[in-house]
Amino acid sequence: MADSYYNVYNTAEAAKWYAKAVVKSSDGETFYRYAQTLKSQGKYQEANVQMDKFASLMPNDQRAKDHKANPNYIPSLADKTKLFDVKETTINSKDQSDFGAILTNDNTLYFASTRNTSNKTDKWNNQPYLDIFSSTLNLNGTLTEPQKVNELNTPYHDGPVTVSVDGNTMFFARDGHSEGVYEKDKKNKIQIGEQGLYKATKVNGKWTSIQALPFNSKNYSVSHPSLSKDGKTLYFASNMPGGLGDTDIWKVSVNGSTYGKPENLGSSVNTAGKEGFPYITDDNILYFASSGRQGFGGLDVFKIDLNNPTETINIGKPVNTEKDDFSFSFNTNKNIGFFSSNRDGMDNIFSSHPGLFGRSGCFSKRQKNRKSACQCNGFNFR
Repeated sequence: MADSYYNVYNTAEAAKWYAKAVVKSSDGETFYRYAQTLKSQGKYQEANVQMDKFASLMPNDQRAKDHKANPNYIPSLADKTKLFDVKETTINSKDQSDFGAILTNDNTLYFASTRNTSNKTDKWNNQPYLDIFSSTLNLNGTLTEPQKVNELNTPYHDGPVTVSVDGNTMFFARDGHSEGVYEKDKKNKIQIGEQGLYKATKVNGKWTSIQALPFNSKNYSVSHPSLSKDGKTLYFASNMPGGLGDTDIWKVSVNGSTYGKPENLGSSVNTAGKEGFPYITDDNILYFASSGRQGFGGLDVFKIDLNNPTETINIGKPVNTEKDDFSFSFNTNKNIGFFSSNRDGMDNIFSSHPGLFGRSGCFSKRQKNRKSACQCNGFNFR
């Protein structure tokens, strides 16, 4: 029960059930997840008690080593120089999830949302399936009313997306049910699908020629795509075999319609926890969300310079909070970013603007598995 709530990011209910579970549990991961849910409620001292138990059960786990080395890291993390100012956008929908916002060079903002209440309902979280939406960023900084990108949407989950520099190629996530790719569980009378990645090409203003990527699978999910500036490397999140933990960040080479073998980014990025929502900037800074590194709670946003990948940095407040903060993107040409957070109770989209120590040259140098038993067995789209 606790794990079920944990997987849909209901930390209050998860904490309640983990408190019962740890009474008899000897599984280290249970104590770790309990600590994470306590952090999400700002209960850091109580979380440390659970982390101590986790560390005693799994002393060789890197998360345990980090905890032992610096158990009271919150004050120093909170005192970090602010890199971004944040502001809630006007495109958020009431009582629905909005996330995965990316701004293209032609000022189009794409994002995923459950606001289409005419959609089928994902029985795992009682929200409509995700659709891909777009909005336009005006010169005065306002955003136009979001519109569905109809040619990309199906009755099941679609999104989030990434778009090439020229705006003509898109990679996006889609529920396998839309393509008839799923496993049947006859005993429970359910169909279990995974998320996969798909490519689309823009022709006369419309997205066409949708093609599944060759490493999609019935056995694991791939989602959260981000394409490099030169279009030759696609980053994504997956729970495919060979990873370090729950979900990891991977990359694959792209050469037209030919793809290399997916490569795990290794321990400089990934942990035994959950990593997702990679975003690669034009200057090769990788932003991603993680629950496996020392943060304020839930998912925090981290970054690493892949030109010199020696240090992974928590980007600090106000982007990160004790809640889930994720899906950070940054358009270096426009000098503006976007991210999502459930700090107000629902997944909302915020804009981020470089602060004093995040502007121009200083920027690059200083700087959820939504399972549905009936619909989607991949890691959280969010």
